[in-house]
Amino acid sequence: MIKFGPSGNSLSFYEEGYKNTEEAALWVRNRGLDCFEYSFGQGVRLSADKALSIGEAFAAAGVEISVHAPYYVNLANPEEEAAEKSFGYILDSARMLKLMGGKRCVFHPASQGKMTREAAVEITLSRMRALAERIADAGLDDLLFCPETMGKKGQIGTAEEVAAFCKTAPFFLPTVDFGHINAREGGILKTQEDYESLLNGLIAALGMEKMKCFHVHFSKIQYGAKGEIRHLTFADTQYGPEFPPLAAALVRLGLTPYVVSESAGTQAEDAAEMKRIYEETLVSR
Repeated sequence: MIKFGPSGNSLSFYEEGYKNTEEAALWVRNRGLDCFEYSFGQGVRLSADKALSIGEAFAAAGVEISVHAPYYVNLANPEEEAAEKSFGYILDSARMLKLMGGKRCVFHPASQGKMTREAAVEITLSRMRALAERIADAGLDDLLFCPETMGKKGQIGTAEEVAAFCKTAPFFLPTVDFGHINAREGGILKTQEDYESLLNGLIAALGMEKMKCFHVHFSKIQYGAKGEIRHLTFADTQYGPEFPPLAAALVRLGLTPYVVSESAGTQAEDAAEMKRIYEETLVSR
């Protein structure tokens, strides 16, 4: 079943006087949404008791929770010590996720740095295999780990690269960030056919079983010569991408992903708009 929800809390959540993540569970549910992504972007600084409390609130509200590992994960770092730290950021995020009762841990794969792209991708592939071993050893292989397509040209994470990473273990599931792909490639996602071409390529690479309920990030993003600059809201009319043609592609291909809005400050509002568009598209099919 497809799900829609925000990454973190909208500005309106705080403007209405709410503060705690536990309060976000019913706040999100009351807006017709059914998932929520908790970000450890700047580090995993959450106690086990707090993670359990958050999990209880979201379970009671019937809202599925996912997490995003710290942004500074870099599996292509040539230094082994640095790579071990990246493994730790992902595993620590996953341990908190498990306490929260969630299933999906999103992470940024890597940065190219001063290496050739080919060398950085090969190192990342090797590190993904090593990460898979650590996940299994930690007893976390009942979760899903979701490497993300990235928005800057110096980052590792094209759709093809992420597909290759996801082939290294059954619990690796792609996070397809359509705003990132659009920004990285200078605005290539415009029509239903553009989205279908991208998605069919991923289905061909990974199979329908893995793609049926893949992870999605969606937002409009300002971009330049080097790719992503900043996240925008659905009010943007210049950069895109637009959601209606993606909704049509999802319906046509029979895909039911976990869709997370990463709009800048209007995450919940834009998630609700995506859900509305999707449901209208489904009915009019």
